[in-house]
Amino acid sequence: MYQYKALSIQETELNKILEKDNALYKIIRDVSALGIPNLYVGGGSVTQSVWNHLFSKPIGYGISDVDIVYFDTDLSLEKERMVLEQIVKTTKQNQYALDVKNEARVHLWYEEEFGFSIPAYTSTEEAISTWPSTATSIGVFFDQENKLQIFAPYGMYDLFSGVVRPNKAMISREVYEKKAEKWGAKWPGLTVIGWQ
Repeated sequence: MYQYKALSIQETELNKILEKDNALYKIIRDVSALGIPNLYVGGGSVTQSVWNHLFSKPIGYGISDVDIVYFDTDLSLEKERMVLEQIVKTTKQNQYALDVKNEARVHLWYEEEFGFSIPAYTSTEEAISTWPSTATSIGVFFDQENKLQIFAPYGMYDLFSGVVRPNKAMISREVYEKKAEKWGAKWPGLTVIGWQ
């Protein structure tokens, strides 16, 4: 029997906001079609597109790069480089820098970069669930029917309310406060919730 899933107002609104940024929307479409396992475009580029809409900033304002994450159990650097090259080739006409990560490999380099070790992720969704704030813990992709799919483990209330709230699943207070200060300077209308 056919099951109809009504889109929430927030899901519909997010799609409209992302669609206004032709370059970002094209990246999401193009990388979604590559067949890379468990792939999402997420984090800052999605969140900051919404903040730009909320606070009447230009399209693309404040977006330093586009996070593209996926989950491939082949942990070799060679395979990761091949995926990166495939994504770069597919998105070469875009205006944004790309940050591409195989979330299955993050535990292999995390301690060296951030000073403490983390357990291996079991999926891209698990990784997104540890991103620095509830509003930035979000990923999107287009499914085979060309419909935008959204993973937002903490919902989208904070995102659409302009609230920056710490997600303490993994990050440190120092990392959160540095990011929150940077975001607050670029989008002064944000409500920044302290670590405590």
